[in-house]
Amino acid sequence: MTAGNDLGAALRRWRDRANPPQDGFGSATRRRAPGMRRDELAAAAGVSAEYIKRLEQGQGRPSAGVLYALSRALRLSRPEYEYLCSLAGHAPSGAGQVPSQVGPGARRLLDRLGDTPVCVSDAAWTVLAWNTAWEQLGCASVNSHGRERNMAWRAFTGDQGRTTRTSEKEIRFQSSIVTDLRATALRYPDDDWLRDLVTDLRAVSGTFASLWQAHVDTRYQDDQVTIHHPDAGDITVDCDIMTIHEGDLRAVVFTAETGSADAARLALTQGRRPDRD
Repeated sequence: MTAGNDLGAALRRWRDRANPPQDGFGSATRRRAPGMRRDELAAAAGVSAEYIKRLEQGQGRPSAGVLYALSRALRLSRPEYEYLCSLAGHAPSGAGQVPSQVGPGARRLLDRLGDTPVCVSDAAWTVLAWNTAWEQLGCASVNSHGRERNMAWRAFTGDQGRTTRTSEKEIRFQSSIVTDLRATALRYPDDDWLRDLVTDLRAVSGTFASLWQAHVDTRYQDDQVTIHHPDAGDITVDCDIMTIHEGDLRAVVFTAETGSADAARLALTQGRRPDRD
């Protein structure tokens, strides 16, 4: 067998073994076979079902970023992830420290979305950079350091600053952070800072400890936050989180519906006139 066929066989084997998602694609439909369907794995990994099909047929060579996503979606162990990397011809990443460099792609994202509040964090959820629109909301401070810049720490210690969520969305947000942190810990088992963060969160937050112990697998979706701005008032925005595979980063993006009162208030924080439909 060729290396591509070996990769395809491994993906099919892990997909057949994986637990299907509890919500989203196909959760309420009757299944003909156990495991995840191609469309479910594709949705979880952020690729197309056709791309998964080609990989399973021994065609194509996934990037290191796609391997991260597939490993996380399939909930592979560290040895399995390393084996997946070897089949695809990549050296496994993450043996050392969580990357903390904001590469050119992430910098361009911050620059091009100048009027849209965006921040970039590492895979441990420590904020590394943000644009002016984000800073004008008061969501980041150049004077913060260490744990104060870590979104996971703030989410579980009650230090959310100017932002709040409904109780339902807060629970889902916290669960998705734990899911992501667990995957990060698997990729970077030698990162002492991350290990200490998880240990301390388990000690200070019963919610975090319970979620971590329960091995939650919650995907981030449909989030909204309300920002309490001292001049513009309360602004409710959609909160989207994107993975930047280059550097294993996270981008948090705030947007409001064009023409809405929240969009007008968001524009006010940046000293510009609101957009119109």
